[in-house]
Amino acid sequence: MNVTKIMNESEKPALTAKNFTGEELKQEYNYYLAQKLLKKMLDSDMISADEFNKITEKNRKSFSPYLAEIMP
Repeated sequence: MNVTKIMNESEKPALTAKNFTGEELKQEYNYYLAQKLLKKMLDSDMISADEFNKITEKNRKSFSPYLAEIMP
């Protein structure tokens, strides 16, 4: 069962844009590249799924991507 709360316009949270610094953008891009390479390694059977997940976790800590909190 899904429940949907109907809100007035004044009750809706305001959406704000995130302004990234140059360093944050660089970290995001480096994370993306690292994960892309890691995925290729997984697809080529160079690493196992368990290794992929462990390295991904380390990459999130190292690169601190913006949406790391909600990534699976």
